Amino acid sequence: MTDTTRRGFARASAAALAAASYSRVMGANDRVRLGFIGVGNRGTNLLNGTKEFADQQIVAVCDLLDPLIDRAVTAAGTDPARFKDFRKLLDRNDIDAVVVATPDHWHALMMVMACRAGKDVYVEKPLSLTVVEGRKMVEVAAETNRVVQVGIHRRSSPFCKEAAEVVRSGEIGPVTMARCGVALNQWPLGIGAPPDGPPPDGLDWDLYLGPAPEAPYNENRHLFLFRWFYDYAGGQLTDNGVHFLDLIQWGLGRDRPQAVTALGGKYALHDNREVPDTLQALWEYPGGTQVSFFQSSCNAAPFSDTKPLLAQFRGTKGTVNIYFDSWELVPESNASQSFPARGPLETEAARNYRNSFQPAMEARSGSGSADPRLHIRNFLDCVKSRATPNCDVETAHRSTTTANIATIAYRTRQLLEWDAEKEQFTNHLAANARLSYEYRAPWKL
Repeated sequence: MTDTTRRGFARASAAALAAASYSRVMGANDRVRLGFIGVGNRGTNLLNGTKEFADQQIVAVCDLLDPLIDRAVTAAGTDPARFKDFRKLLDRNDIDAVVVATPDHWHALMMVMACRAGKDVYVEKPLSLTVVEGRKMVEVAAETNRVVQVGIHRRSSPFCKEAAEVVRSGEIGPVTMARCGVALNQWPLGIGAPPDGPPPDGLDWDLYLGPAPEAPYNENRHLFLFRWFYDYAGGQLTDNGVHFLDLIQWGLGRDRPQAVTALGGKYALHDNREVPDTLQALWEYPGGTQVSFFQSSCNAAPFSDTKPLLAQFRGTKGTVNIYFDSWELVPESNASQSFPARGPLETEAARNYRNSFQPAMEARSGSGSADPRLHIRNFLDCVKSRATPNCDVETAHRSTTTANIATIAYRTRQLLEWDAEKEQFTNHLAANARLSYEYRAPWKL
């Protein structure tokens, strides 16, 4: 039984419990009343996608910046209530679900507090900043019987599902290697290195920091660029990497690596980011599979010969490539070209070995959309039905953990052995200390 199959039984039970405990029984035609927490670029994109559905109502928006609130209110077109403190939004009893699209260091607290306030949650990826946070989020979602969808939106893409099923079926044989990566070019200045200074008028910088360590305001620690500072995120590995690593674990049917290592650094960019501009990470999975991730912020050439590749699975009988809007199966070519016949000197064993490499399947492909609106639609449906969403919190925790432990391997420059059941490293105590961090008072998870 695969890791993903094993969890199916638990999910079914959890869904039944959730249906029994939901305080507002909703019918298929009822509207889901929504609050949006964080309406920067991603939050506004989600809001614009959500408002297209007739069975929802945007009743509240929350952000620390008035211009972003103004933009979201205009986009919603429903005169939603305005908040700067998310806790006041959560206090409202006319909200069924919230959408959390804040910097990563807020995901855990906001999801947990929303669940405890009786709200279902759509929380953006990555699920959490740390492994310990992620496990707590899983526990609280179960304890409160809330529907939690995590914004790894390709889980709702039919063509991605089809590709993952092909890999998982065993059609391409045992997969010994899989890979993914991100390539862009920010050379030479990257995000720049602006000096610290006072926060913009109206921005509550202390509330922005929340549980994160106290730090002076810097424009690069705010808005989109927070991703490049470890107090708030983990760089490309946890930002885009989580999407691609999730695809790989979905296809493998395995989400519990047993070892990880990573190397990289700031090799070329002259800015104040903390995360590397160049990185390679490698995981080993039980059953004999290596997964690799590469990140280049100094060269944008894709790591495929045709078009940008999300994930690649290399099996003994063929290869599956997943792109942004399609997938393809490429059979292994006839190995007689690599192992030519040896004439009268060829033994029967050698001939059988050579002939065993005949193509085992036909090349084929599929295409489709990975539009995030498919994921939003699934969330709204699950809020009503109490079914398990396509990217539930446990699934997202496993994929986010895979990225997070590689970040720890990079920062410790170690080959780390990982006990996926205990969620602990077995060979490095200092690495275990990075599985969580102490929240700044008064915040508690």
